[in-house]
Amino acid sequence: QVQVVESGGGLVQPGGSLRLSCAASGSIFNSAYLMGWYRQAPGKQRELVATKTNGGTTNYADFVKGRFIISRDNAKNTVYLQMNSLRPEDTAVYYCKARLSIIGLDYWGEGTLVTVSA
Repeated sequence: QVQVVESGGGLVQPGGSLRLSCAASGSIFNSAYLMGWYRQAPGKQRELVATKTNGGTTNYADFVKGRFIISRDNAKNTVYLQMNSLRPEDTAVYYCKARLSIIGLDYWGEGTLVTVSA
């Protein structure tokens, strides 16, 4: 079994910053192939925010380029999302995903709520 746990959500004012953390643990024998962040706003579908492979390849959604930065600690199977210049439209539940191998299953966390409001 693999457990994925996010932390770091909360309430922040527009223009502010927040850092999310996610740790994957359990039956993981090497660094997870891919870890990343998705989000789901009320009434909307879950969407990609950013992912990073254990080889360093990153993928960002256009709406966060230049504002959010994803980073990883491969040895600890942790992934971080530094969110800057936050906007009200960034309000959502942010989910962490871990994929152990290229063709492996996706493991999801339960999500952490980020609210951007004055």
